[in-house]
Amino acid sequence: MGRVDLSAATMRVFVLLFNARTDNEGIHTVKIGDRNTILMFESEDDATRFALMLEAQDFPTPTVEGLEQDEIEEFCRDADYDCQLVEEGMLALPPDTNLAETDWEADAPQPDTSDLSQPDTSDLDRIRRQLEGLL
Repeated sequence: MGRVDLSAATMRVFVLLFNARTDNEGIHTVKIGDRNTILMFESEDDATRFALMLEAQDFPTPTVEGLEQDEIEEFCRDADYDCQLVEEGMLALPPDTNLAETDWEADAPQPDTSDLSQPDTSDLDRIRRQLEGLL
């Protein structure tokens, strides 16, 4: 049997889209430090759970969309965003606060991020470990 070049293989990941397949489509990001970061979920179920948590925070209803990881990474390079892979079974929590206005809304001005309070990644890791301990 021949060897398979895994470096050439691409993985399907799941992201959250708002207004999917419309002219006003937007992708969900979180602020980590001063950077917009797209979460790429390995598991569709984990992405769906995260979407439900967003809805519980009065977010518009996101659509879980499966895309190739390299497509998301290329989009992030072009948009000057970061991306983060959320491994299957790892609990990702939405931030405590949301932007009042989003930049994917048709005629909305650029969002004001001055009042955005985003826990740093060490807080997220601590919360994740606490919640995983409950499982």
